[in-house]
Amino acid sequence: MKFEISVPLLGFDTLKEVELQKIDDIFMKMQSVEDAHISFTLIDPFVLLDYDFEIPQNTQELLEIDKNSNILILNIVLIQTPIEDSIVNFIGPLVFNTDNNKAAQIILAESNKYSIAEKISTFLNK
Repeated sequence: MKFEISVPLLGFDTLKEVELQKIDDIFMKMQSVEDAHISFTLIDPFVLLDYDFEIPQNTQELLEIDKNSNILILNIVLIQTPIEDSIVNFIGPLVFNTDNNKAAQIILAESNKYSIAEKISTFLNK
C-alpha cells in the first residue's frame, strides 16, 4: 500500500511517497517510491509496550484524521544481530491514515515517557 508523506521524516525531507510491505505480524518495511536506496524497517509498538500518545491537532488535520479514521501506528527499528539487540525509536512514531493513504512522522513532546533508542530485549519476557 502506497502512502503520501504529509509531514517529512526527520532527515529525509525529500521523501514524498512510500510503500508499506508486511514482513510478518510485527514488522513491516517502508520503502521509498522515489529512491530504492531508502527503506526502513518498522515495528508495531503495541506488541512491545502499552504505547499511548495524542496525535497533535495539526497532524490530524494534515492527515484528515477524525474519530472514524483507520490509522496505523508504527515505529522505526534499527535491526541488529541478534534481533534482541535491535533498537526502537519510540519518540518518533509514524502515523498512517489507511483511509486516504496519507502519513506523517510526529515527535512526542513527552520524551521522558518514551526513549529515542530502546532495545527490543527490554520488552521481551515481561
